Formats: sequence, structure tokens, C-alpha cells
Amino acid sequence: MDNKVTYLLRLGDNAMVLSQRLAELCGKGPALEEDMALSNVSLDLLGQTRMWYSYASELEGAGRDEDKMAFLRDAHDYKNVLLVEQPNGNYGFTMMRQFFFDTWHYFLIGALTKSSDPRIAEIAEKSLKEVTYHLRRSGDLVVRLGDGTELSHKYMQAAADELWMYTGEVFNYDAVDEAMVAAGVAPPAAMLREQWLAHVSDIFGEATLTMPPADAWMQKGGKQGRHSEHLGYLLAEMQFLQRAYPGAEW
Repeated sequence: MDNKVTYLLRLGDNAMVLSQRLAELCGKGPALEEDMALSNVSLDLLGQTRMWYSYASELEGAGRDEDKMAFLRDAHDYKNVLLVEQPNGNYGFTMMRQFFFDTWHYFLIGALTKSSDPRIAEIAEKSLKEVTYHLRRSGDLVVRLGDGTELSHKYMQAAADELWMYTGEVFNYDAVDEAMVAAGVAPPAAMLREQWLAHVSDIFGEATLTMPPADAWMQKGGKQGRHSEHLGYLLAEMQFLQRAYPGAEW
């Protein structure tokens, strides 16, 4: 598969899987405002997914539209990072996962607005306002919960410690990523990692949370299609209707 198509699928898959995770919480938020916010973030990510998949479909030229990419691929064909497929857990866990992703996503999308590929730059420009809001919101909640009650602080620290090993994969570049960097399509990993660590450190300081070591061992494999058992269950639910009634239309 072409490197750029693979790169676009990774961008789309990250947004798609996290969107689905957040959609699972519709009607289950801890407060009405939060319930609506989670759903809105999910829809934002779904809209970004469609743009990445549509461009990937055009470049691939194999007749796979955005629906086929979303609903007719098996788990090993998905290229999302392991972080976004982790189950929601408690609300603190959900928001810590969101914050870790949002921080990376914000700096990535910002860099992609200057991509040498005009279409990627255009999609990034359209997405930037949304991802800016996502980061502001999740960062604020990490601070409020981390520097809140003794119990909320305990939950947030536990979430940070558990999820930390999934944060390094976004900076673990392979041949596909490096080809995109060489072509001026994507930003280098070192730049994003420096920005990510600095922002996470600032927010953790405000939240009175202890930041795990930057050089800790990290999980990897999702970008190459090696996933945890969680993704299979997520896709089974998400893809059921299309699999049961192929080509169904409303």
C-alpha cells in the first residue's frame, strides 16, 4: 500500500476508534453538560475521520469509500495507536486518555496545516479549531479532577500511571512515517514529543499530579495492525449492522 494512503488511514483510524469509544458514553455522562460534550467531541472526530478516509480512498483508487474503510475492515487492518482503543473505564480514566491523545493531536494537526500536501493541509486547517477546543477542555478537566478531592486525585493519578505506557507509540516512527517526514507531509517525531511532554508537564503541575518518567517502556504495534483484544470487541459492535445487512441503505 502507498505510504501516504497508509498514513491517512492511521490518521482516520485514530479518530474513528476514539470517536466510537466516546460514542459508547452517550447518555452515560456524569452530568448533562459532560454527556453532551463527550458526544460533540465524538462527532468532531467522526467528521475528521470522513475527511481522512475520503482522501485515502481517492489516492488508493480501489473503490473503497469511507463506509467500506470503516465497516469492512478487520481489526488487523486498522492502524490506530493502542491508546485510543483502551476501554473507557471510570470518568477520570476516560478524560486522561482523552487528554493524552488531544495533546498529541493538537500539535500534530497544527503542524499538518503546513504540510506539503495541500489536501492534508486543508483538512488540518478545517480540524484545528475543533482539536484546539478538545485540548482546552480535556486539560481543564484533568486540572479540576487532579487538584480536586482526595478521591478524584487518586483516580486521575491511577489513570495517568496506567495509560502512560500507551503514549509513546505516537512518536515511534516507522518507514511510513519517516517517508512522510522526508516528503514534507508530516512533522518529525522529536518535535512533537518535545511539545507533548512540555504541555503534559505544565498541566500535571497545575493538577498536582506526578508525571511518569519520559523514558518509561512503551507499548507499540497498533500502527502496524497488532492490537489489544479490546479493538475486536469495539469493531464487532460498530460494524454489526453493515456486516449483518451488507449494503443496507436507510
